Amino acid sequence: MKKILIFIIFISFISFSQNKQVLYDFAGLPQTLMLNPGAEANFKYHAGIPLASGISADIGSSNVVLSDLFLNDNIDFNDKISTVINQLSERDHIKMNAQIEVLNAGFRLNDKTYLSFGFYEEFDAIAYFPKDIAILLNEGNAAYLNRSFSLSQLVFKLDLIGVLHAGISRQINENFNVGARFKIYSGTLNARTNNNSGTFTTVLGENNIYTHYFNNVDVNIESSGIYDNGESIEDASSIITNTFLGGNLGLGLDVGFTYIISKQLEISGSILDVGFISHSNVINNYRAKGSFTFEGINLQYDPTTSTDYWEEIDEAFEAQLPDEENAESYISWRPTKINGALKYSFGERRSRYCYDSTYKDFYSNSFGLQLFTVFRPLSPQVALTGFYERAFSKKLFTKFTYTVDEYSLHNISAGLSAQLGPVNIYGTVGNLTEYLNLAAAKNISFQIGFNLIFN
Repeated sequence: MKKILIFIIFISFISFSQNKQVLYDFAGLPQTLMLNPGAEANFKYHAGIPLASGISADIGSSNVVLSDLFLNDNIDFNDKISTVINQLSERDHIKMNAQIEVLNAGFRLNDKTYLSFGFYEEFDAIAYFPKDIAILLNEGNAAYLNRSFSLSQLVFKLDLIGVLHAGISRQINENFNVGARFKIYSGTLNARTNNNSGTFTTVLGENNIYTHYFNNVDVNIESSGIYDNGESIEDASSIITNTFLGGNLGLGLDVGFTYIISKQLEISGSILDVGFISHSNVINNYRAKGSFTFEGINLQYDPTTSTDYWEEIDEAFEAQLPDEENAESYISWRPTKINGALKYSFGERRSRYCYDSTYKDFYSNSFGLQLFTVFRPLSPQVALTGFYERAFSKKLFTKFTYTVDEYSLHNISAGLSAQLGPVNIYGTVGNLTEYLNLAAAKNISFQIGFNLIFN
């Protein structure tokens, strides 16, 4: 069983990320308003194809790849597991993020104001690698006498939510555009634990071979939408239904801006998901707190009395290390994200037809830098991207990016946007070099969508 648990830990390092560096400020797509509500919208109205206007997935790993475990090299699988455990640290993590747009649409209110609205579903999770616990599962404690294994490394958070949103992009003047997006969150699944404490230590015993110490244990796990009356919820239809304003509700806000410094230089930025969810439905929280010393079982033969040793151990645990379950409501905060970009345009100067029957100048080439940050339980995760964008015509755009983050120092990605009449098709592919050997890939990604855009 312990081998199975360790195997699950590493398979779980396949993950989904939410940094959309290619899509940010790309080709004037409606989806750029989701990454920066202050982006310019140079069209009259748009309508995303339902369930197909925005689908994204980013699959990656933190400091371990599939070939580390499954390469046919005649090395014992258990030895591979031990090797991977040793190379990982408690800062390594699992993270998963996937989004699908159910509805995305917008229209121009007047010459300076564009309104957009929609609904999307999102799964977001992060779990840090509990190295001490993994070592105990894989090797046991006999070889680690007098070493204290920490329970504080148990850190994770997951959410499945639906998001109803409405945004406004407003042109203040020719050089300055601002925007905001109001969000109503509907959380159907949530589980989290952080700020745990306590240690487990094994030493040579006096009354038995070993003595085990649980010292100052305080472990708290909060959840909603997962357990109901002690039973796990397995009805998928009810879980999906609750994302449509049927679960635990919360509020959020996005803000952003675009400022044109000169005809060829602009700066933009956004802060996304400043918000919270109040969890009060289908709550199941667990907490264990206390200290416990265990010296094993001293079996004594008594033909007249039958002793239930396991019951005695359980009662001792309950007395010295009590645990409890409750249904108290709690608040969880969304993982806030920050984007910032500086872009310089050059090359052939062209004109593009706009919503107000005028033409807007743009350049055929641009390059720049983008910084992305998402706030996580232990520390922020940061990515720096250099990009180059090329407009082959008024209807065909490409973008290439080079990203440096904690997963890769050479993430090369590409994007394409094409306009065929009112139909817009866009797609991106991340970490192109990794496709040569998927088993050794730490990160691969794609994004795709279909819109109707009317000028």
